[in-house]
Amino acid sequence: MFNFFSSVIRMVLGYETTSMKTTILATCGLALLAAVTIGAGPAAAATCPTTVFPNLSNKPGAGAGYVKPSVTVTCSTTRLKVSSNGMPSYTFVAKTPSALRAQKWSWSVPLSPKVAVSTTSIDGRLGTIGFTTTGLPFYGPEEGDQPADEAHGDPIFNGLLDSCYGHNGPMGDYHIHALRWTIGCGFTTQKIVAYAADGFPVYAGQACLNKKCTSTATLQSGYVRTGNPKKNAWDAYTYRSGGTTTLDRCNGRTEPDGSYGYHITKGFPYIIGCFRGTPVTQSGAAAARMPAMKVGVSVPLVPRAFCDLTRLLRSRTL
Repeated sequence: MFNFFSSVIRMVLGYETTSMKTTILATCGLALLAAVTIGAGPAAAATCPTTVFPNLSNKPGAGAGYVKPSVTVTCSTTRLKVSSNGMPSYTFVAKTPSALRAQKWSWSVPLSPKVAVSTTSIDGRLGTIGFTTTGLPFYGPEEGDQPADEAHGDPIFNGLLDSCYGHNGPMGDYHIHALRWTIGCGFTTQKIVAYAADGFPVYAGQACLNKKCTSTATLQSGYVRTGNPKKNAWDAYTYRSGGTTTLDRCNGRTEPDGSYGYHITKGFPYIIGCFRGTPVTQSGAAAARMPAMKVGVSVPLVPRAFCDLTRLLRSRTL
């Protein structure tokens, strides 16, 4: 351990080898200088929604030493295709032991999704439910099997998330469980903020109640808390239908123009409650189940404070 710390000091002073620098920075969740590619690919059809994806080039990113966010958007005649390195466009705050690492996300969803005959549950679906327009995967409103006393609990209720409702998974993959529509979390005034795996958009902000949008309202989740969401979140909330401003079980509604869309809410399930369309089976990391957290492992080998010092000193030497 002493030799490792000694190497960190030598790296900051410029004496350490490239291979040792890589080891140190990887251990602390950092990276050597990396290329940044930000932008949208050419649209293959007029309906390709590239304009709803914000330009992240002027965003601060996760912090000194981290790779900047990169999102690429293209369309075929039938599919919206989004690739991302999964890096947040705002300052990263560690909420789990896993170091933040760039990922290789790739999603493909229908450009013209259809409402399915029946809904598809996301209860127990541990992994990607969809993606934000800032290139981050979003998960459902529950955590994994560990720790046992909070198994499948509500991560917001259990205080596991940062101010943008995200945290790292065991593989260093940053993801969100709810969505905060603010500039500080990478968004603009554009109201489409995400897409679910079935292709339907996720909206934020005041919703139009008629086609001309002369009347608007804040839409509410129909789920009410009837139990303790510390564990098994889905058992702690009950859906109750309401008036025109209450969303359906999937946390969505039929929009004034006849299309369907989900809406973010302050209350459970936060983004979507089920799939109203047919979710597309993804490939690669986007198809993977969320890995289980290791029980009893709460502190990485290198103390976080030392990594923070390394990051600070490195930022001053670049």
